Amino acid sequence: MQMREAAERILFAETLEEKLRLAPVGLADDVPGPALRTPEAPGRPRELRVRADGVRVDFPSVHRLDDERERGVMLHFLANHELLAAELMALVLLKFPDAPKEYRAGVYAAMREEQMHTAMYLRRMRECGIHFGELPVNDYFWRIIAPMATPMDFVTRLNLTFEQANLDFSKHYAGLFRQAGDAATAGVLEKIYRDEIGHVGHGVTWFRRWKDRGNSDWEAFRKSLVFPLAPVRAKGLAPFNAEGRRLAGLDEDFIRQLEVCEQSRGRTPVVHWFNPNAEGHALSPSYQPDKTALALEEDLELLIVAWSRKDDVALLRRAPSLEHLRELRRAGFELPEIASASQLAGRRLGGLRPWAWSPDASKTLSGMAGDVSPGVLWQWRDALPREWLSKEIGIRLEQALGCPEIAVICRDEEAAWSSVGSCLADGGQALVKAAFSHAGRGHRRINHESPEAATRAWLRHQLAAHGCVTVEPWRDRVLDFSALYEMGVAGEASLIGLTHMENDAAGRFLGTRVARKWASLLEPEVSTFLHREAGVMAWYQEKIPALLGELLPGYRGPVGVDAMVYRLPDGRLALKPVVELNVRMTMGRVALELLAKSTTRRGGRLRILRKDKVADLDALRGGSLRGGSMLLNDPACAREFLAAWEVEADAIKVPG
Repeated sequence: MQMREAAERILFAETLEEKLRLAPVGLADDVPGPALRTPEAPGRPRELRVRADGVRVDFPSVHRLDDERERGVMLHFLANHELLAAELMALVLLKFPDAPKEYRAGVYAAMREEQMHTAMYLRRMRECGIHFGELPVNDYFWRIIAPMATPMDFVTRLNLTFEQANLDFSKHYAGLFRQAGDAATAGVLEKIYRDEIGHVGHGVTWFRRWKDRGNSDWEAFRKSLVFPLAPVRAKGLAPFNAEGRRLAGLDEDFIRQLEVCEQSRGRTPVVHWFNPNAEGHALSPSYQPDKTALALEEDLELLIVAWSRKDDVALLRRAPSLEHLRELRRAGFELPEIASASQLAGRRLGGLRPWAWSPDASKTLSGMAGDVSPGVLWQWRDALPREWLSKEIGIRLEQALGCPEIAVICRDEEAAWSSVGSCLADGGQALVKAAFSHAGRGHRRINHESPEAATRAWLRHQLAAHGCVTVEPWRDRVLDFSALYEMGVAGEASLIGLTHMENDAAGRFLGTRVARKWASLLEPEVSTFLHREAGVMAWYQEKIPALLGELLPGYRGPVGVDAMVYRLPDGRLALKPVVELNVRMTMGRVALELLAKSTTRRGGRLRILRKDKVADLDALRGGSLRGGSMLLNDPACAREFLAAWEVEADAIKVPG
């Protein structure tokens, strides 16, 4: 008997008995025969063929392993996978007769082990009351692997992808079954785990012989996979098993890269892009960010991990270090796929979500517009109307609300100077903001001691650059806060939450505090005023949401309304319900999204720090989403800015 005969029987037999009759050890391979054309499907008894009506059974939850039948259902899935692996290995032997004899011998030995694995699963399945074929089976492995054009395709698709993923699954589930008191199934999985290490190791050996010598193992593996396969498929939906991969011969770089690698396994991903200089790009088509603005873009773009989902894409200008990504995973983050625009070419996408739809975002994401699935919410769009990213849009909201003491928009120097003079009357001060300034930059506080020549020069410069400035009285701030909304298809504005902003004396952003109950962040005097006198929730749950749809027609996405509580000269508190309207993502929204990912029932604090002002980096590290402080961006790569998230851990209740 020749190796070819055994392979033909395993591939084409239409009875389970023939398929699982163990191939003899050490068969000759003297007559490999002609190359076989790939059949549409392997031979199967009727009950084990893929159903034409598409009916399928979902993989059981790990929380139901104590149920005998549910264990049997899981074993049914696994038995089909092992049988498919044996059939695919038989196909390799028949399809590539000219492959090296040593390689073919390794495939033959692995094929015999897959037969044994299938038989072991069948025995346990029957003991659980399930018969092979009474549930629908899938042919996913066959559809992905059988069209292989070379043995290298088989190595990368089965050995290094699906079998490597089983290093995670088999080890983890063996432990779960043992915990559930099912030592028999645990023993089967432990045997399969040991054999799987050998199968992956065989693949690694031949992968290295056949890959491009100029590429690392990781790069060669990544380049070898074609859609729908991706490196993330080489990880099981179970804890990552680095030790099993080392035993299989994978190198440390490959293991570290795979550990932090993510990509959607089915859901079309939403692409997120961080463009915090949106106001500058809206100001002028020729806008060129300065050194600080560029550092802001590059240093903080990993903030995307705050609001993205695991199967989304973070479109980055510069990839963070593997060490930092591993630190984020250790802290509890489920990372999105990290990619460049070129890596997304031709991928079907579930939407596009930049920080703001400014001209730079529309231009950068335009090449992906045709890849976004029709009917999803986040389609590509032209840049927002210019004024939506300026201070003017906030003033329009104030006007619609009928607010008193609305800031004045000034378009020439004399009008601006006159408005400043009105604010200075009776010993007051003025606050002037350039139209497209943000985060406190481009603001100027003016009092009676401000030199007129220098002030006028500053006004002329801002008017020339921005076209207008806003002028309003300087107020004695007591609290800066923000209301965050998400605007939907019909223009409805849903309140996401309220935050406590931390600004410096000049109004520049420093950080944001958030809590499950916003009122817990307020001083008693302020809380009493807002809830009893100012009717704060009516403003942000009713009045403002009712106007946003009309003010921002056709807009979908995040919106932030900055506000303040200030003290009047007579000592009473007053509310300015709109300080600015930001038609984009905001740091407050980032903080709320981080709080949603954190396990605390209390609160957290997001801070944006100057790197050169941080004396002790270690004091900002080591925490997790359960408690403590962590750095969201990579301090080794950051040039000027660091983003620190501090989770307020829940108080431990001591039994009394």
